[in-house]
Amino acid sequence: MKEKKQKKNRFKIVVNEATGETSGCKIIEDTETGINYLYHYDNFGGGLTVLIDEDGEPVVAPEK
Repeated sequence: MKEKKQKKNRFKIVVNEATGETSGCKIIEDTETGINYLYHYDNFGGGLTVLIDEDGEPVVAPEK
């Protein structure tokens, strides 16, 4: 029987902050590209957007 390869998660949560009882924000990093996204959620749903720097470029995680 073949062994299953451990699948690496593409996305990881870098920051997870509650802003209320049922709302909050998360910063999510794409581990393949390093690009960071902001996800905000509340009772009415959620939204996702790329984080940008002062030059309008996507925020990229520093290489390790």
